[in-house]
Amino acid sequence: MANWKFSLITLLALSGLSCLASAYRVGVGRADITGPPVEINFMGYANIKQVGRGLHTRTFARAFVVEDEKGNRVAFVSADCGMMGYGLKREVVKRLQARYGNIYTIENVAISGTHTHGAPGGFLMHLLYDISILGFVPQTFEAMAQGLYLCIKRATDNLVDGRIYFSKTIVLNANINRSPTSYLRNPAEERAQYEHDTDKTLAQLRFVDKDNNLLGAFNWYAVHATSMNNTNKLVTSDNMGYAALLLEKEYNPNKMPGKGKFVGAFCSSNLGDVSPNIMGPKCSLSGNECDILTSHCPKGEGECFASGPGRDMFESTQIIGQRLAEGALSLLNEQSQESTAREVTGDVRFIHQFVDMPNYNGSTYNPLTRKLDKIRGCQPAMGYSFAAGTTDGPGAFSFEQGTTTDNPMWNFVRDFIVPPTQEDIKCHEPKPILLATGRATFPYEWQPKIVSNQILKIGDVIIAAVPCEFTTMAGRRLRNQIRAAASAAGGIDTEVIIAGLTNIYSSYTVTPEEYQAQRYEAASTIFGPHTHTIYMDVFERLTKAMMHNQTVDAGPSPPYMNDVMLSLNTGVLFDGHPIGTDFGYVKTQPHKQYGINDTVRVTFISGNPRNNLFTEKTYFSVERKINEDRWKITYTDASWETKMVWHRTNTILGFSELEIIWNISPQTLPGEYRIRHTGEYKYILGGKYPYEGLTHSFTVTED
Repeated sequence: MANWKFSLITLLALSGLSCLASAYRVGVGRADITGPPVEINFMGYANIKQVGRGLHTRTFARAFVVEDEKGNRVAFVSADCGMMGYGLKREVVKRLQARYGNIYTIENVAISGTHTHGAPGGFLMHLLYDISILGFVPQTFEAMAQGLYLCIKRATDNLVDGRIYFSKTIVLNANINRSPTSYLRNPAEERAQYEHDTDKTLAQLRFVDKDNNLLGAFNWYAVHATSMNNTNKLVTSDNMGYAALLLEKEYNPNKMPGKGKFVGAFCSSNLGDVSPNIMGPKCSLSGNECDILTSHCPKGEGECFASGPGRDMFESTQIIGQRLAEGALSLLNEQSQESTAREVTGDVRFIHQFVDMPNYNGSTYNPLTRKLDKIRGCQPAMGYSFAAGTTDGPGAFSFEQGTTTDNPMWNFVRDFIVPPTQEDIKCHEPKPILLATGRATFPYEWQPKIVSNQILKIGDVIIAAVPCEFTTMAGRRLRNQIRAAASAAGGIDTEVIIAGLTNIYSSYTVTPEEYQAQRYEAASTIFGPHTHTIYMDVFERLTKAMMHNQTVDAGPSPPYMNDVMLSLNTGVLFDGHPIGTDFGYVKTQPHKQYGINDTVRVTFISGNPRNNLFTEKTYFSVERKINEDRWKITYTDASWETKMVWHRTNTILGFSELEIIWNISPQTLPGEYRIRHTGEYKYILGGKYPYEGLTHSFTVTED
């Protein structure tokens, strides 16, 4: 009997320890990070012609904060932006510390970009990435810095006792490999371990309170947010952002986009060679297949462009976003007896280290020679195939992917800007260097040399925050390496998530085998052929140190460059309006009646939208009449169903118009509607002043 009592007490004690191990405080938050929607170039395609002309969907930052019983805390943010810049993260942490002290640091905050190519740029603070945006854009930087800070603040303020669940599912028909010939360079026995040449797994962290009420869900999936191509000029969160809007709409009923307690995010992963344009690349004029090695089309057949699955880029964005959202919803809607979700248990840890990549020296085991090979990083440089672009967004001139030889004319241009050294040329082989960015210092650093490497551990889930775009196989190898290191050091099985484009941006990372092909991703692997091997070495070492609760040297900090930023973007000088009108005047009124699937178009005399970004608000609203005295907002500028297009009608006099487009969806209730526009204009003698415009009412019928 005594032994039985002892066993029972032991069992209860162990049970208590298990409960304690899974006891977390969790919080989620969301904030608007929409930058200037007009007159600023978008970040992603590096297309000088892709200048913002309006707004389709607002961009948001979504955060979760997790704290264990010992007070160890981490914060993770997924932001609707191309990628993250270190200067921006540093500013966010600075604002957090001003409010919370040292609870948040560079080490325990990770900020990842969804990789939308449809949001204003000018925030990365490295010349190569900001040059197509015409330099640094303070308005973009401030909108993002405040929104990123605010979403973490809200997650912190929302901390409650709760639990976390991990689950995953397969999502097909949402991505393809855009460099399949490079992928085939990886060993056959390695490729045989995987069914597909892209990752199809959607991984989800679900956050609930102690009463099992759903708080949020963060989902990682490998796909470029490039359903919207480089002809798009409306701010958009693209397929990942649309998936988030759908998920949040499901759990925040009757709330406007970006509002409501539930936070649903879709986060980037190892998407380097992964495209959402699943119909594949075709020659734009002839419709014929592109050359599979070079992604080149014969003369007269146009550019090699991938598209699909929709009839246009808007429908393609919807379809991919819907497939991602359905995958996430399938996990959230699983019945308990069918659920693949398991509760996350264990403590919270984190580790971070800056690494000077060009000066990294190490060794790695070569299974072919059975010897240790020395590895080293190179000074940053971009190869010829970088200028060829991708099938998601072709480049310029006559550059082709897969280029491994140089050209005297382009070498002359390169050397005129800044020449690489012979050591650089040898270090990067077989990449022919087009831009020796690591040697360029005027007017400031062109690409980073010091990168951020970070791991967040939440129980038995590890998030590897990488500072670039890992390709499919590069990510798979890193996941396996971290999982093995965690098992060896801590004796636990872990789920490893690759969080891409996090903390600082340093272009791409391919496997050493893929590097030899020198397609776009390899040409953009800026630290040379050993880049991936270095990351494998660094993250293995960090994982082991973290599992042993050891500290590591912080490494050299990236340079502070805020005070040397340059910009060719001009501010708003003044706004004007034609004689006989005023700001807010409705130039084009709606028709009296519309049906389902019709499109409403109205036009207002407006000021420049850059005068006020209406952060956490809206430039316009579609309102439905409830009774004689009350109208209810049914759609805003964050809604998928609406678009805002700004037209400059007279540059000298400062005239402009704002066109608001509403596609009436089948879910729209019949009734009486009107459209309201709110803006600010800049007076020629100084000062900004608000204005408002309101259309006539019109009827929407069911027919």
